[in-house]
Parts: sequence; structure tokens; C-alpha cells
Amino acid sequence: MKAQVLHKYNPKMDEKVWVTEQEMPDPKLEKSSDVIVKIGAAGVCRTDLHIIEGVWEHIQDPKGDLLPMVMGHENAGWVEEVGKDVVGFKKGDPVILHPIISGTDGTCLSCRRGLDQHAEEGAFPGLNIKEGGYAELLKTSVRNLIKLPTILAPKDVAPFSDAGLTAYRVVKKATRHLLPGQTCIIIGAGGLGHIAIQCLKAMCAANIIIVEKSAEALKHAMSLGGDEGERVLELTKGKGGEAVIDFVGEKGSTAMGIKMTAGSGYYYIVGYGEEIRVLAVDVIISEKTIVGNLVGTWSELYELMELANKGLVTLSMQEYKLGDANKALHDLNEGKVKGRAVLVP
Repeated sequence: MKAQVLHKYNPKMDEKVWVTEQEMPDPKLEKSSDVIVKIGAAGVCRTDLHIIEGVWEHIQDPKGDLLPMVMGHENAGWVEEVGKDVVGFKKGDPVILHPIISGTDGTCLSCRRGLDQHAEEGAFPGLNIKEGGYAELLKTSVRNLIKLPTILAPKDVAPFSDAGLTAYRVVKKATRHLLPGQTCIIIGAGGLGHIAIQCLKAMCAANIIIVEKSAEALKHAMSLGGDEGERVLELTKGKGGEAVIDFVGEKGSTAMGIKMTAGSGYYYIVGYGEEIRVLAVDVIISEKTIVGNLVGTWSELYELMELANKGLVTLSMQEYKLGDANKALHDLNEGKVKGRAVLVP
């Protein structure tokens, strides 16, 4: 099969070629629950840029033996081959893949509780194992598959499997306490933020305020619903938002986000890149809660597909051929991608 392969880290992000196309052995079924998926689309995520940069190296590659690797953790496609114990799926079925494969086939306590993202010995294709979706084929587990409705094609939904799922999970947390008339502030309305805005509109009646430096991204986000971020104090009557969701997590957004959070409100951090610094006494007096957010569960991905199936959440995407993975990565790094970039055959 053809694949786009990362051979070395580039901390300065100054090289023209980050991945190279090469032929690799097709994946083989090993467990009876394994499934081989023909990739129909693979999302290009900012996490992939951090992998190239080496930000994740101490976490995903502590022994220094991960490279060369195939990135790509947002994947959808068609079932190509199934293990002997797989039921409910056959060749040709369109599917989206939950990104984390349990090392215990779902029998660990976290998986039993439905917390797939905290699975013991969890394998994350394209992140902490060498084989990801920047390829023609990918091996996964039947536990990770969700069959797509007939109206949704793999290229329409691939980025939902991580970016969309992460946005949905944090919005779901926020909507559990947001009441009509209260406010949710979204910091960063790009790849994840534009999905979160749609989820908020579909799931609660809170007001939505958008904080976004990019005029183009802000204009796009405004078309989905919300108010400009420069008017936060005016729109919240000086209180801030009962929920603040920070999809940036760097360049001062954390300090700004905590400041924008109303007393007894919740600051949800999704993006990363800097430290969160806050005086303990300020948190105590204001009773603000800081909540970290990882990718969601299998059931939450199913719930998101239901929203997508009803047309309540859609992806803004730019398509690139698999062979143009370098261009897609560089466009993303240079801020040229509106919404999400996706690689297609």
C-alpha cells in the first residue's frame, strides 16, 4: 500500500518536506476481532504538526524508536477485511473509527466504564504506534467501528473521529450546567471551535460569544452563530461566561480564559502549549473550576454521528490528495486551512 511516512522530527518546522510517499506492507489481521479498513479520508490535525515538531516525543516516543511512522488519527473509510469473530460488519461497510484501541480488548476497568480514551495499554494509531491513516489501509478493532448512515460518506466525517469528538465531549460537559440566558465563550473558532459552536447550538440555549483573532475564522464562526469576542464584558454585563472553552491553550489564552470565566463558572482547556498560572486564592474566592479535556468515548462519537446525520453539525473542509500530504500539513501550519484539512485517495 501507499503511505505518507514521517522519518524525522523538525523542531524548527523549517523543512519543506515532512512526510514522503513510499510503499509499505499491507496490514494483516492478527486477532480474531481485528478489522482492516480501506481509508476513504484521513483528517490532518494540528496534533500532527506537534508530532513533527517533536512536542510529543517525550510522551509518544520515549525510547526513540517510533520513527519512521505514518501519522493520521482521524480516520474513516470502508471495511476491507474482518477477523473470524467479527459480527455486524462486512466488506464495503462505510465506517468511522474511534481513535484509541484498547490493549485489553475492552476488558480493563476504564473501558468497562465507557472511558475508552483512558484504556489500559491504549494504542493510538498515528500517534503512539507507527501505523496511522495517512495510508491506503489501516488495521483497527471491531470495538472502534461505528457504521455510517448512508447519507454520510467517509470524507464528510473523518475529522469528527478526533477533532469533532473532542469538541463534542467538552460541549457536552458544558451543556450539563449551562442554562438559558447564560453564556459560553469559545476561544478559537478554527478546526475544533467551528464544530463546538454547532454542537452548542444543537444541545443548549446558552448565548455563544466567540473570541478569535483571525478575521476569516471569525466571519466563518459568526455564520454558525455567536457574537464577537471584543464585546465579552458588554455582552455578559461584566460577569464573564458561565463556561469558557479554550481551544487555543497558548499565547496568553489561558490567562485570558480564566479571567473571562464568571464566578463559580467553568474554564475548559482543550488546546495546549503553555502553562496555566493562577493564584490559589483567586480560584478559592471565585470558586472557578478548571477542567481538562481529552478525546471522547465511543458512545460520544456515536452521539456526534447522530447530530451529523440530522444535519445539525457539519464540517468545513479542504480536501487534499494523499500524495499532497506535505502541502496539507504546510497549509495548516501557515493558517491557510479553513475548518479542517482532509486527505482522500
